[in-house]
Order: sequence, then C-alpha cells, then structure tokens
Amino acid sequence: MQSSINQEEINMLRSEVELLMKERHALLKVTGAAAGLVAELDSHDLPQGTVEAAELLATSINSLTEETLQDALNAVHAAIVG
Repeated sequence: MQSSINQEEINMLRSEVELLMKERHALLKVTGAAAGLVAELDSHDLPQGTVEAAELLATSINSLTEETLQDALNAVHAAIVG
C-alpha cells in the first residue's frame, strides 16, 4: 500500500514538474522576444508613454540573471549584442 501511494505522489510531482518546465519555456520565449524588441527600439521615435513602458520592460529584463536572460534569448534564437 505504501509503495502505491509513493508512486502516485511521484507521478503527481512528475506531472507538476513537467507543467512548470513547459510554463518556464513559454515565459522564456516571451522574455526573449521582449528583450529583442527593447533592443531594437529607438526611443527618439516613440511617444513618451511608450518610452516609459519600454523602460519598465527593460528594467525588468535587466534584473534577470545573465543565465536566465541567455536562456530567454536562446528560446527565441536571439543573441546578446553589445
């Protein structure tokens, strides 16, 4: 009985980890695309409200670890240029 409960728990945890990994990958793709967009923006051509939104997005992206940002860029096949 104990081993079947453990196996059920293992299966539930495995499913949860798989779900979290899929969600992480989706979030990395969004982050990578956002980083690429911010990198391409020319703030001189944007309305002030858009500049403020881009600055908030850039600040959030810059708060990521280098490893996470690289994972995000890899998820969208981009590269850090700089």
